[in-house]
Amino acid sequence: MKSSSSPREGLPRQARLCLAVIALLAAACWLALLLPGHDPHQPDWNALSSPPSLASGHWFGTDAIGRDILARTLAGGRLSLTVGALATAVALVIGLAYGAVAGYAGGRVERAMVRVLDLLSALPFLLIVILLLALFGRSLWLLLAAIGGYVWIDLARVVRAEAARLREAPFVLAARAAGARFDQVLRWHLLPNLMPLALVYLGLILPQTILVESFLGFLGLGVDEPAASWGSLLHEGSQELDTAPWSLLFPAGFLVATLASFQFLGDGLRDWLDVRGASA
Repeated sequence: MKSSSSPREGLPRQARLCLAVIALLAAACWLALLLPGHDPHQPDWNALSSPPSLASGHWFGTDAIGRDILARTLAGGRLSLTVGALATAVALVIGLAYGAVAGYAGGRVERAMVRVLDLLSALPFLLIVILLLALFGRSLWLLLAAIGGYVWIDLARVVRAEAARLREAPFVLAARAAGARFDQVLRWHLLPNLMPLALVYLGLILPQTILVESFLGFLGLGVDEPAASWGSLLHEGSQELDTAPWSLLFPAGFLVATLASFQFLGDGLRDWLDVRGASA
């Protein structure tokens, strides 16, 4: 009888549902560019702090200067999801490469690289990110590099442990005995076997990057106006909580739904791929 966690049985229902929610949210954010509607930056001076209404055309209401909350929420989602995906790609490249090299090298090299990870973990990275953005300005590329450099450490630790186990695997020993170089073993044998583990942890890293970006946006260290992310919308909504609570509730609802979907998707992928069970 097949195990319920076998990849051959297909994605679990929970993972499929979460993937559908994420796809729906992403499609809504990006397809909003193609549909006629309210400009997220254009105020409607006849509808200041207007509550949600189908009749007025402002389904999620408007903010204090008449900007449509639905349009701004979808525009903020495009930026938050883009920053999250790109920062996650940065973290994947750094974490996978660093962990694979450390785990396969072994010995003093591995111990030195693990000590570097311990040192980086001890640094207040979020404070460093805030200082970098405050000193060099709110650049999208700096934001991507800072967030990607903040979330890759845990991935590198996990990849390092798996690479150290695979270092003594028969196919790696056979490749070394056949004369394969260090980089060849990494490219042809270790990285393909480490990729499923990295993909599982991407489901956990991606919501973390979105959350960090939203936190920075809430602090006013995100992108410059008139662009907006979910974090900056939460900051604006918190200032209008007494007069226009919908300007906080709707962006917060989108953010929570996205983070929860990615978290449950990561859990579902972990059970489906059963990385740990397969490596036992």
